[in-house]
Amino acid sequence: MKKINIGITDENRQTIADQLAKILADEFVLYSKTLNAHWNIEGPDFHAAHLYLETLYNQQQKIVDTVAEKIRAVGHYVPGQLNKYLELTHLSESSPEKNDSQTYYADLLNDHESIIVFLRENIKPFADKLKAEGISDYITGLMEHHEKTAWMLRSHLKK
Repeated sequence: MKKINIGITDENRQTIADQLAKILADEFVLYSKTLNAHWNIEGPDFHAAHLYLETLYNQQQKIVDTVAEKIRAVGHYVPGQLNKYLELTHLSESSPEKNDSQTYYADLLNDHESIIVFLRENIKPFADKLKAEGISDYITGLMEHHEKTAWMLRSHLKK
């Protein structure tokens, strides 16, 4: 394979891949937790919550795939082992006390907000320090997606 020549140093591409691996781990854990909520949701709002969670996990699956492709695009291999994700993630893998929408939505909201903070912290370093403006733009869009989802989850939790 031809050596990568995209205007980003080898050292910076490694740093980018390492940070993207953390993002991937967060996104994959969130995907798994959203899928679990979809499978196990109970309560009087079951049908609506089940459908909403299906929408969320389908969106998450696409995000996971896109982040993995970004890692490959900078010339690195994607971590695909569950134990590696658990080492890299900022999220906790917890079991909810109840299987109702309020419990699941609150847990997922915390995860989306945690991801938002991590993404926000990386926007400028990707662009300014690592010279990866495209990745910076991508994670800005990803952060905006999580902000919208967090808003929606927050709205579900409002009483």
